[in-house]
Amino acid sequence: MARTVWDSTVGKKTVMAVSGLIMLAYLVVHMIGNLKIFFGAGEFNHYAHWLRTVGEPFMHYEWTLWLVRIVLVVAVVAHATSAYQLSRRDIKARPSKYVHKKPRASYATRTMRWGGIILGLFIVWHVLDLTTGTVHSGGFQQGHPYQNVVDTFSTWYGNVIYIVAMLALGLHIRHGFWSAAQTLGAGSRTRDRALKATADILALLLTVGFIAVPVGVMTGLVS
Repeated sequence: MARTVWDSTVGKKTVMAVSGLIMLAYLVVHMIGNLKIFFGAGEFNHYAHWLRTVGEPFMHYEWTLWLVRIVLVVAVVAHATSAYQLSRRDIKARPSKYVHKKPRASYATRTMRWGGIILGLFIVWHVLDLTTGTVHSGGFQQGHPYQNVVDTFSTWYGNVIYIVAMLALGLHIRHGFWSAAQTLGAGSRTRDRALKATADILALLLTVGFIAVPVGVMTGLVS
């Protein structure tokens, strides 16, 4: 039954919607945590340490964090795989391009695929920069996330990569949230306006919230 559901277009769209909402919930929490950087190094570093001790003593050190990471990896892989397969299925069903583009298609709708690629590449860079320190500038300091964040956004390319990715994220959420609601049956003639407004607000808040950190470093509010 699981195979039958996955092979269907509806099944893939459902997997894409659910995995997208899981990632959206994480992004909201992640953004709130990121904004703690404006309260100083002590509070931000304490928050980063707390993430590794959540659930103690029942959970071992970093176990909860690793569970979250595993869920996110599964969600990202499921989301990307279903998106790719749906895209390939759409191309096979329509091998030749339409003569006229849909005039009402939004910019976010037309760039969902490219936005997904940008975000996928950004996730890899972000992990290598601030989690493993592999591509980090200024000397990665384990256990000092505040200084690592300041180092990253003290470089022009760190700011460009992050801001471009967050703009792509905003467009992705704006279209993706509403699409997920439609897929899961939450949309209706009376609720569509509210769902679209919610998508716009979420996209704006998350984009501004995430971009506030590099802007804070660039302006000296965070140093």
